[in-house]
Amino acid sequence: MDTPDGLVVPNVKSVQTKSILDIAVELNRLQKLGATGHLGTKELSGGTFSLSNIGNIGGTYAKSLILPPQVCIGATGRIQVVPRFGVDGSLMKAHLMQVSWSADHRIIDGSTMARFSNLWRAYIEDPGRLLVELK
Repeated sequence: MDTPDGLVVPNVKSVQTKSILDIAVELNRLQKLGATGHLGTKELSGGTFSLSNIGNIGGTYAKSLILPPQVCIGATGRIQVVPRFGVDGSLMKAHLMQVSWSADHRIIDGSTMARFSNLWRAYIEDPGRLLVELK
């Protein structure tokens, strides 16, 4: 989250128990606190997994640091329109977003991280699938 004090990553507590609407309400609350410089230790600590959007400020890649007790952090970059070849060899526009992951390999091995990244990408590319598979 881009704030007057720099980029910070507050976290949504017990996100696994919240609906998408509950998460949106909490993210709006955190954004308001960040914009006014009122994020505290409570909002910035205790997370296990973080996702940071550096794309909204023009960033593409990041080397995110894991702050204990976190086990993983991801940074999403801005969406770029780039040339790609289709299956038939024709040139076409593609929309690409870079994602940088950092994980504590004492807890998450690289293979698990790669499989997670592929699943996450599938959900981003097909949000309906995410909604169907929510628990």
